[in-house]
Amino acid sequence: MSAPTTTRTRPLARVTRLAVATVLAAAGVLAAAPAQAADNPYERGPAPTAALLEASRGPFATASQSVSSLSVSGFGGGVIYYPTSTSEGTFGAIAISPGYTAAWSSISWLGPRIASHGFVVIGIETNSRFDQPDSRGRQLLAALDYLVQRSSVRGRIDGTRLAVAGHSMGGGGSLEAAVSRPSLQAAVPIAPWNLDKTWSDVRVPTLIIGGESDSIAPVSSHSVPFYNSIPASSEKAYLELNGASHFFPQTVNTPTGRQLVAWLKRFVDNDTRYEPFLCPGPSGYEIEEYRNTCPSA
Repeated sequence: MSAPTTTRTRPLARVTRLAVATVLAAAGVLAAAPAQAADNPYERGPAPTAALLEASRGPFATASQSVSSLSVSGFGGGVIYYPTSTSEGTFGAIAISPGYTAAWSSISWLGPRIASHGFVVIGIETNSRFDQPDSRGRQLLAALDYLVQRSSVRGRIDGTRLAVAGHSMGGGGSLEAAVSRPSLQAAVPIAPWNLDKTWSDVRVPTLIIGGESDSIAPVSSHSVPFYNSIPASSEKAYLELNGASHFFPQTVNTPTGRQLVAWLKRFVDNDTRYEPFLCPGPSGYEIEEYRNTCPSA
């Protein structure tokens, strides 16, 4: 693995290879060869394109079901989203937490969007709207355990391919969960907030998404030091959205949806067809900055 690289996308200068790779990725040219696909039993869905990742829905039809807080322990219930297809085998799963004082409905667009790319998603309600990141981390893990062990969709899930994500204190909680359970395949903190600034013990592939104009969890004191503290030996990436406030995930945000899905496909599904969307990564006016460890191991 090479050392972390930083790409600032607003300047006009571009390296030729990055531009070529981006064009090929958008056209779907960089899909894995058939032999590679045959070697990966977790590959789900068609070869990726930029259009597919930026669409409001992926290739899988989905359904959802509510989970009552009375029927679970360790978290406050929520909503499960899952592909209706049973012909492709089991799917990876991800638990997602909202932020401080917020309900799952504040970021619920992520549920069906991610599920439609071939994942089982549980968007959780927290035990209290005021739960701190460490509590939210434990609740994310409790939700994953519920999905795999007790939920009505457990037969659709591969319990070895699990991930966490969250917004604000939920994002801070996803870092806590990654430390507590290093067997996770991916973590995606979104505008994360946490008093702990050092995450040198994170080994889970982690994509951090921050907003340039976030005044609640400023990237300079949250997302950036979080990213920098994760070892270069771990897979990691940092996406900063141009002009975005702390609340950018609370409406449909295409760059967030695109990178989150690509990260999950690459590390939960081990689908190398998505590598061009991570290395060199996204570009355009919406992107203030992108850093990564490339190429992925």
